[in-house]
Amino acid sequence: MDWSHYSIPAMQLEARFGDRLVPAFCERSNTIWAMVAEAASKNPDGEALICGDRRLTWRDVAQQSARVAAGLRKLGLQRGDRVALLLGNRIEFALAMFGAAHLGLVTVVLSTRQQKPEIAYVLTDSGASLLIHEATLADRVPDARDIPDLKHKISVDDEARASQFSDLVENDALGEPAEVGEQDTALILYTSGTTGRPKGAMLAHCNVIHSAMIFASCLEITVADRSIAAVPLAHVTGVVANIMTMVRCAGALIIMAEFKAAEYLKVAARERVTYTVMVPAMYNLCLLQPDFDSYDLSSWRIGGFGGAPMPVATIEKLDTKIPGLKLANCYGSTETTSPSTIMPGELTAAHLDSVGLPCPGAHIIVVDTEGRELPRGEIGEIWIHGASVIKGYWNNPKATAESLTGGFWHSGDLGSIDKENFVRVFDRQKDMINRGGLKIYSAEVESVLAGHPGVVESAIIAKPCPVLGERVHAVIVTRNREVRAEALRAWCAERLSDYKVPETIDLTTEPLPRNANGKVMKRQLRETWAAAHL
Repeated sequence: MDWSHYSIPAMQLEARFGDRLVPAFCERSNTIWAMVAEAASKNPDGEALICGDRRLTWRDVAQQSARVAAGLRKLGLQRGDRVALLLGNRIEFALAMFGAAHLGLVTVVLSTRQQKPEIAYVLTDSGASLLIHEATLADRVPDARDIPDLKHKISVDDEARASQFSDLVENDALGEPAEVGEQDTALILYTSGTTGRPKGAMLAHCNVIHSAMIFASCLEITVADRSIAAVPLAHVTGVVANIMTMVRCAGALIIMAEFKAAEYLKVAARERVTYTVMVPAMYNLCLLQPDFDSYDLSSWRIGGFGGAPMPVATIEKLDTKIPGLKLANCYGSTETTSPSTIMPGELTAAHLDSVGLPCPGAHIIVVDTEGRELPRGEIGEIWIHGASVIKGYWNNPKATAESLTGGFWHSGDLGSIDKENFVRVFDRQKDMINRGGLKIYSAEVESVLAGHPGVVESAIIAKPCPVLGERVHAVIVTRNREVRAEALRAWCAERLSDYKVPETIDLTTEPLPRNANGKVMKRQLRETWAAAHL
């Protein structure tokens, strides 16, 4: 099976990032800003960004973003400088990113769930010159001595007159955009690593544009579509599947400040939403609303999902309640600029155990521990090659070399590919927890716990959850019996994003079980937990 029956734009082989040869779309925008300008030209009066009572057309978006670029230049920022965003789901997130692209700057994306130590690390590692942050998160901004490269801070407030961001928009629009190469880095998104230190994935302009075009062509999204951003914009799904895909189509993006199932249904019905990409837990929470059937969701035709398997019961319920909705599994990662596979909506019901077909131009293989390709149907590590694969990690050539081979990114996922080309994902090689689509690396949490004076060692494992899929559980060896679980959770909460904090903790003074090589046997810990909760 392939995408030959879809209207996929023509492709040709092109050299990328020095030694790679990848299939790329022949006709495409060269930069993110060029794609924004094309949307404004294609659909100037069409709705572009909607958030609460604010509604901007594509003409408005292009003009205001160019003004932001002028304001950034006044601050002395130059091509290649990094601008960090500590913003929630709001219109300013997109305007800042577009304005940065206009000036040839690199946008560094931070999560509003991150705490001061995490923010300090990202700002320092990226060498960001400017931080644009929510006014309400000012207390999370690190002290100046901890972020020596940061020259400017701009707050964004819900009251326009109180927001420093408005000073950027009040400038005269910048004219010609900076000369930027399509292989230049446009965005840096930090991903948690198995060593506990986040790595800055460098998304080039060509990566982002290619992925936006993949979403648009494979899901058949057009200028008439209306998407809703219910997942965090500060995530590769928010940036690519939501923002940049609607830029490519010049359609409308409705931005929700935060996901609440009851409010989502109201907004989706009122705005006649046609397209979404969410994690399965969000669909489940919507279906649990007692007044679900009272909303007219007949316009909703594409329901992308990823980050976790979609329960069969959820698929069946949605099919019954919204028969016009096609569900499409979208498997990808930050390192692949989001989609690597997509399941055509009409094939979902017949292939519930698959994450879909390789996206056009994507080359996916399964390899053994020696890096040798395995025959179809055999299980091994999934490696991914194509125009959406990042060029590497910011300021981290060692991690780049370890994660990429000949342009193939090592996913760390165990899976297989059948004879019909459907990809299946069975397990993760890394000790990663998937909490409703939010990925948590156990090593990062264990590293934080190791800093507590009362902790000898710890092991982070996943415990099953019917709604979110998995939740974080910690088995902690303490120095004495006086250490309390509440104190350890508070310790983590000060240093980690809230979703990474262990929700349940088992305390012990006995050593963790280890194998002959000295590695903690997490499988045994999971089995012990499961047996205790039968």
